[in-house]
Amino acid sequence: MKILKKIVLALLILIAIVLIIALFVPKNFKSEKTIIINKPKNEVFEYIRYIKNQDNFGVWQLSDPDMKKTYEGTDGTVGFKYSWKSKKLSEGSQTITAIDEGNRVDSELDFGFGKPAKAYFIVKEKGQDQTEVTWGITGRTPYPFNIMSLFYDMGNDFRKGLENLKKELEK
Repeated sequence: MKILKKIVLALLILIAIVLIIALFVPKNFKSEKTIIINKPKNEVFEYIRYIKNQDNFGVWQLSDPDMKKTYEGTDGTVGFKYSWKSKKLSEGSQTITAIDEGNRVDSELDFGFGKPAKAYFIVKEKGQDQTEVTWGITGRTPYPFNIMSLFYDMGNDFRKGLENLKKELEK
């Protein structure tokens, strides 16, 4: 019985330490990565404006081929909603919220907890047939889930996704 009490006490102390640390971890987050793609800006923009194309380069979409997807509206237009259910990645949705024609696509990512995050693609011409693409996200992670930011960096997934996008578009 003494061992059980010690185990329970140790677990309670561990949980308390994690919750205290989470008090000091920022709740707001921002992550973005940039790459140069050797294609004209308009061609790159016309590809990334369609959320369904993320199935060809997005790290999360590529990680679960059994992901169930549903769509509402017209892809590439404001209001289009892409939803997923996955055993590996849980469930959520992405909705296009704004398009600055030829320059930027904004969307809202809802992971089912907290406020939805804001995701974006920005394209800029960098030279003849060269386009800079920035993929990013901003948001707020509710306490105590904000502690996960100490262990996971979305920037790595954006970097890999942009590398996949570059390969896809430069084929």
